[in-house]
Amino acid sequence: MIDRYTRPEMAALWTDEARYARWLEVELAVCDVLAERGAIPGEAATALRERASFDVERIREIEREVRHDVIAFLSSVGESTGPEGRFLHLGMTSSDVIDTALALQVRDAGRLLVSDTDRLLSVLRRRALEHKRTPMIGRTHGVHAEPTTFGLKLLVFHEEVRRGRARLERALEEAAVGKISGAVGTFGQLEPAVEEAVCARLGIGFEPAATQVVQRDRHAALVSALAVLASTLEKIAVECRHLARTEVREVDEEFGKAQKGSSAMPHKRNPWRFETVSGLARLVRGYALAALENNALWHERDISNSSVERVVLPDASALLDFMLERTAQLVDGLVVHPDRMRHNLEHTRGLPFSGALLAELLRSGLGREEAYRLVQRHAMETWERGGEYKKRILNDPEIARWLSHEAIDRCFDLDHALRHVDAIFERTLGSEDAS
Repeated sequence: MIDRYTRPEMAALWTDEARYARWLEVELAVCDVLAERGAIPGEAATALRERASFDVERIREIEREVRHDVIAFLSSVGESTGPEGRFLHLGMTSSDVIDTALALQVRDAGRLLVSDTDRLLSVLRRRALEHKRTPMIGRTHGVHAEPTTFGLKLLVFHEEVRRGRARLERALEEAAVGKISGAVGTFGQLEPAVEEAVCARLGIGFEPAATQVVQRDRHAALVSALAVLASTLEKIAVECRHLARTEVREVDEEFGKAQKGSSAMPHKRNPWRFETVSGLARLVRGYALAALENNALWHERDISNSSVERVVLPDASALLDFMLERTAQLVDGLVVHPDRMRHNLEHTRGLPFSGALLAELLRSGLGREEAYRLVQRHAMETWERGGEYKKRILNDPEIARWLSHEAIDRCFDLDHALRHVDAIFERTLGSEDAS
């Protein structure tokens, strides 16, 4: 991933240096376990811990000749170890080290992503509570529907991100597994107990039944979880972009004092950072498709997944890391205009209360078809001719037969319409957190 969309801490996890360091960590863990079991001399494992090292440029040089990255790595390490180096990779196949080390990278990248998600959850929660009672118009199909609050809108996002976090943690647990079971997963050279001990030492799970590789449904599920969470961030971005349109202007993306919105139009204040989030979500979705296609390998394995994963796993992790941080920043600094929200809520002159009026007529005993006809007739006249919807309702003698002025007033009362918002917050966040 290009530097523009990569944060340093995540980038550091996917460098060649980091990958080879984890390969060496796996190799040494296997030696330690073998030494504990008496399969190799204890002093050899100690010597390897003390002396084993690698050189990235040397690995690249050797790989150009042998055309095999793990052999090149082992050759470079062997130059630093002396005769004890013969115990490295004993009974292992290349995928044992590659996949087990990949599990360590997945685990460490996942920790960053979970931390990012927690920050976004904190920001969404705080701003949702801040605007719990900030009324605005709810829109369905882009058209004014019924009143809602901006806080409730943010609470919905908070809950979706919370589900995304749980989904991510489950996928990380599934994907962060290693295997030390040999060329086709039969433990031809090592015992299953060695695999279990090595993975426990490394702090990851193990693949209970493997081929030459950890099965790629695990990684497909992980990248899919990243894509779902990215789609949630896009949902937040798209909503804020719509609300920032000039005709709506209920929110604004934070605009710096020295910021410029357009090279040609000095007045512009564009939601460009939200637009970046929308665009990057498309990439992560594409990576999910590639990860799904990696699952169907030939027989006990082929290598078609390798080239894909060298791109997909680092890039998807880096992008989501960037998107989570950016979204948290944008929500934190989002400029909210309650006055515009109130203005837009009142723009349709009482029409958003038609549903409450219909329900009240039904409760009073009027049949549905007749009640709907009365309510819709005045609504369409208000759409087409202007004027106040409530005034038309109050002046209709047919409606007056069924509803008192007090009942009609209640149908058009904003506080009454939003009376259950506090209860939604309480059942979602808990009574103490929602206060």
